[in-house]
Amino acid sequence: MEKRAVYLITGITGQIGGLLAKELMRSDEYLRGEIDVIGLVRDVSRLDADILTMGKDSFSWVEGDCRTAKAACGEALNRSRAQKKYIIHCAAPTASAYMVFRPVETADSIVLGTWNMLELAKDYKIDGMVYLSSMEVYGQVADLGRPRREEELGNIPLEASRSCYPMAKRMAEFYCHSYYQEYGVPVKTARLAQTFGKGVLAGDNRVYMQFARAVKEKRDIVLRTKGLSMGNYCASEDVINAIYTILKRGKDGEVYNVTNETNTMTIREMAELVALVVAKGEIGVRTEVEDGSGTGYAPDTNLRMSSEKLRKLGWKPTKKLVEMYVDVMHEISAFQQGKRLSQS
Repeated sequence: MEKRAVYLITGITGQIGGLLAKELMRSDEYLRGEIDVIGLVRDVSRLDADILTMGKDSFSWVEGDCRTAKAACGEALNRSRAQKKYIIHCAAPTASAYMVFRPVETADSIVLGTWNMLELAKDYKIDGMVYLSSMEVYGQVADLGRPRREEELGNIPLEASRSCYPMAKRMAEFYCHSYYQEYGVPVKTARLAQTFGKGVLAGDNRVYMQFARAVKEKRDIVLRTKGLSMGNYCASEDVINAIYTILKRGKDGEVYNVTNETNTMTIREMAELVALVVAKGEIGVRTEVEDGSGTGYAPDTNLRMSSEKLRKLGWKPTKKLVEMYVDVMHEISAFQQGKRLSQS
């Protein structure tokens, strides 16, 4: 039977890539055998057992690095013989300490990986592609008194090792726009707020997981900075819906912020909300400021992202921050009970 579509997902062992694959595998089209899913993975042993179980005959994988796996991915896409071919490029380093100590490798992985996937899209005449960028591309910005639109970027300090990540993400966005302009590659960019909720990985040590573990272990939340940086947050399921909305309805060559504006607050405000509401006042918030030179903390920012452009496509977020933390707590319980693999 000829397939209607095939989706190549890079970074499928990560939180968002894994959730994207599972969402496709739950669809009626997939269950009827009309859709193929291909995952690009560097380490097959880290594939989610649920994906392997759900995938059945319509799931396959390519083992390799997005910087070098163009030919293998192209062969996999051709084997599908699907009417439509799509790429969702999620792969990127996420550990802040790695960014600090491996800035060259971080930038190479992001920029060269994206370039290679764009070459794949161009040469194999992909019908649609979404690149997953980050709110960090905004850099250090002043408070405008309103949410910031996609084109209103700030400064990224070149002398800081940690800048490798936002600078590389910004360059990757440039490549996406340029490949659309010069070659007509139908690529869009989803610029994500910090994403959590369902599907978080056990090895994740970002601030929301630190706060959730504190609640679970009934200990105070300890802030390692003053907590003044503004955070933009969006639930996992809302982000997955946003990515598919951008893929199918977005304008080629464009960037779309993905955020829930009602969840925008400082890190300290989030810590206090978690302690008071999620932990029901049973824990407190303490500040123990430390030298952040080796921790990979991003510089403080006043960023407030606007989702107006994406909402015009018909997308709207559904979950607020407390609900997102409830989902994270359930995931942590599942890890502890052995119901989910402790991926990192």
